[in-house]
Amino acid sequence: MNWAGPEFVLAIIAISTGGWVINNWIRARHGYALEDEWGGKTDRADDQAMARLRDENALLRQQLDATHQRLTNVEAIVTDRGFAVANQIDALRHQDDRRAQ
Repeated sequence: MNWAGPEFVLAIIAISTGGWVINNWIRARHGYALEDEWGGKTDRADDQAMARLRDENALLRQQLDATHQRLTNVEAIVTDRGFAVANQIDALRHQDDRRAQ
């Protein structure tokens, strides 16, 4: 085996990364703080934080549903035949105004 070759360097990197992933998986499974890529610790989210996130998620879903409903109404108005006719009438009025000038 060539100890100075790129295969050896890549093998060391793969082993180190695999060890880090396995270490974090074991820590997460047993409830310990996770280690980030810079050696710092990331604590698990507490129940209060999770409840706040659930509440915020519910609020955002409500806002998204309301926005979706409004967009559906706007689409219905724009695709309505009466709206198109009104736009054509306005276009003709503007055309008449231009001719009069």
